[in-house]
Amino acid sequence: MSSLTPLISKCKVSSVLNRDAKSFGKAHLFDASLETCWNSDQGSPQYILVEFAQPVKINSVLIQFQGGFVGKDIELIDAIKAAKICNLYADDNNKLQSFDVPQEEAVIGRSRIKILFNQSTDFYGRIVIYSLDFVGSTA
Repeated sequence: MSSLTPLISKCKVSSVLNRDAKSFGKAHLFDASLETCWNSDQGSPQYILVEFAQPVKINSVLIQFQGGFVGKDIELIDAIKAAKICNLYADDNNKLQSFDVPQEEAVIGRSRIKILFNQSTDFYGRIVIYSLDFVGSTA
């Protein structure tokens, strides 16, 4: 198993703070820099939609939030089937968090994944993510 980031062909996010994609856009999710981040605008829900160049089997999702701007009630969704894979339960902190995908779901090849943040620990519904990665293998 390894990082699936090199296989990402497209990424879409629900919003960007003040529409400032240069400072807070989706590209910062995968740039491996702890000095840049994706910062959503206010409002719930927020989401990240990722498309892979080929089907992948996802074993875990790694997310580093900014404390105080953490997603709550998070769903990992197969975007093609519009079916929930599992819930992710994040702690309100700055640490890199790992979320395991249930074994019965980790063996299924998928090419489009949506992470849905139904709520945020921020009063205004903003989400801030410094790092996002998927760990698994090609299907």
